[in-house]
Amino acid sequence: MKKKQQRKRPSAKNNEELTLKDTLQSDVFQALKDKKKELEKEETTRKEEEAEKKREEARQREKNKSFEELLGESGMNWKDYK
Repeated sequence: MKKKQQRKRPSAKNNEELTLKDTLQSDVFQALKDKKKELEKEETTRKEEEAEKKREEARQREKNKSFEELLGESGMNWKDYK
């Protein structure tokens, strides 16, 4: 019984002081940081590509509009010019 009592868990205060960086080896931690940076770069690249794709699609839609669509979108009142 005494052995069980002696192997108490470390206090919660000590657990709060430890961080992931403290528990991992420095090379593993650095590898994780590098991977995080790489993933962030990939994410920003992907977002930029999506935005460019949307701009290109909008440009193509605008380019392929018929005269009727362009006339309908015009803010001018064409009856004034008859």
